[in-house]
Amino acid sequence: MKYLLDDAGFPEALKAMDEKQLELLSYEIREYLLNTISKTGGHLASNLGVVELTLALHKVFDSPKDKFIFDVGHQSYVHKILTGRKEELKTVRMLDGLSGFPKRSESEHDMFDSGHSSTSISAAAGYAAARDLKGEDHAVIAVIGDGALTGGVAYEALNCAGQSKSPMIVILNDNEMSIGKNVGGMSDHLKNLRTSTKYLDFKKKMKTTLKNIPKIGEELYTSVEHLRDSLKYAIVDGAIFEEMGFKYFGPIDGHNLHDLIEILSLVKTMEQPVLVHVVTKKGKGYRNAEQNPDKFHGISPFDITTGKVLKEAKYPSYSSIFGKKMLDLADKDPRVVSISAAMVEATGLETMAKKYPKRTFDVGIAEQHAVSFAAGLALDGMRPVVAIYSTFLQRAFDEILIDICMQNLPVIFAIDRAGNVGNDGETHHGHFDLSYLSLMPNMTILAPKDGRELEQMMEFALTLDGPCAIRFPRGEAEPVDVEPEYSTAFSTGEPQILRHGSAVALLAAGKMTGEAVKAAELLEQRGIQTTVINARFVKPLKEEVYTSWLSDGIPVVTLEDNTEVGGYGSLVNDLLTKNGMHNPFMKISWLDEFVRHGSTAQLMKKYKIDAEGIAERVEDFLGKR
Repeated sequence: MKYLLDDAGFPEALKAMDEKQLELLSYEIREYLLNTISKTGGHLASNLGVVELTLALHKVFDSPKDKFIFDVGHQSYVHKILTGRKEELKTVRMLDGLSGFPKRSESEHDMFDSGHSSTSISAAAGYAAARDLKGEDHAVIAVIGDGALTGGVAYEALNCAGQSKSPMIVILNDNEMSIGKNVGGMSDHLKNLRTSTKYLDFKKKMKTTLKNIPKIGEELYTSVEHLRDSLKYAIVDGAIFEEMGFKYFGPIDGHNLHDLIEILSLVKTMEQPVLVHVVTKKGKGYRNAEQNPDKFHGISPFDITTGKVLKEAKYPSYSSIFGKKMLDLADKDPRVVSISAAMVEATGLETMAKKYPKRTFDVGIAEQHAVSFAAGLALDGMRPVVAIYSTFLQRAFDEILIDICMQNLPVIFAIDRAGNVGNDGETHHGHFDLSYLSLMPNMTILAPKDGRELEQMMEFALTLDGPCAIRFPRGEAEPVDVEPEYSTAFSTGEPQILRHGSAVALLAAGKMTGEAVKAAELLEQRGIQTTVINARFVKPLKEEVYTSWLSDGIPVVTLEDNTEVGGYGSLVNDLLTKNGMHNPFMKISWLDEFVRHGSTAQLMKKYKIDAEGIAERVEDFLGKR
């Protein structure tokens, strides 16, 4: 049997297909997505929800002449399938395979390297302005989700693009979800638009009345199309977009190909900014994803029948340990509140949210607001804990520096997914937080070696009178079962000595402590006696302790799950230089580049920052190989 999806002529082949063929193709695409992503893992629910929308876009417009900019890019798999990357999708998010996000280096059909939310309208506005300056006439289309509209930059872009009057199209893909359920005023506004029957009832009544007029009814109905649109804006509250300069169309059924093609064909001809409100269902066509869209937002390989992930975790995740400890702290201290940026469940806060809903704040995809909001809470006596992924906390740099650190406020930053996150790649690696946080005055930075130490650090952070960041990695919290040779309470601000040796000192931050212990065992087998120090504190460094322990000129190697520029290694090297110490020194960290996707284990091996790679590099450093 020949499948339509096997056609090698996409996206051009779509132009010749009728609606029945496109409907059949939509079923084939969903089946292919399920069969592929169940084996590779990836972003499933969002892609199942945009099959018809993506087909309609490629049917009506001419990529790559017409420019598609996908916000975040979670929903770009269907676009990739339709632009010659169907077979490559079987390698999605794998080492040296297809990216899980749009990538200009992959295809001429990818216009913007995305991965973070709320930026597509800004990029599209830039494309539209460049087109106008060059005197060209192609279309520019931004596809943005309703969740991304909780991000402030989207409104900055809408305001600018609407006032420019430059033709561009914004497709608002409204599925009521980001990763978790959407919150806030815009979410409520869109819900009202979705559920309003005023205009639809009026339209049906007018259609029946006019078409019943003998001889001229059909022609009359067609001729008053402009009047119908005018009445729609008086009846339906789409005014927020209209006031910003966009012509609003919607809501449109995002799974009705006929309506989608019709409306896109219309707006393609309009010489002004247009916003098309499309309502879709996240996970469409796969019951497990429809019922649990948050679970299937990003998922590991799974069984299609049951929806269960194939590989069971051996240890609890850092996120779950953090979530349980948050509930414990909230039980003991009524001042403790939590803040999430559209990731209550993803950061482990769902149990606290259920028990203390008024003390758990989901602010949407609005990291800057989350941090300044935390400042207000702290100023009035609360103890806010801001739980945000490392890569997204970058967006609130200024607020952390000025609103929190400058005022020396007791805000705790629980930085999830710090360091390498593996398959999501460049836009999602948390390789930079140690660097951008360490330059901020008053900031204390902690990095736990395992789950137990994370719990201890959370308790300690609540005793501080100023800002504190606790950064921890994605995934399982494997215990580092080594009895320290020297350790003090956190209140001293000192590191731990896990083992002692005279040939070289490995100074490790966070999860790299476990790798340092394993590397030390390998070096021991090769006759190299190794000291292993668990930093615990990345900032401040207890200067007198470091100078005492390293005063004999022992070679120093720092290990961190962070970029080599700034961070723990740079702080240690600065300390040695400041004190006139001349220890041979080497950093082991991620290079000063954007690291591509692949599993974390594969990437650590490739960059030689796993235990074996560390041992080899230390041998070379000491001249022992």
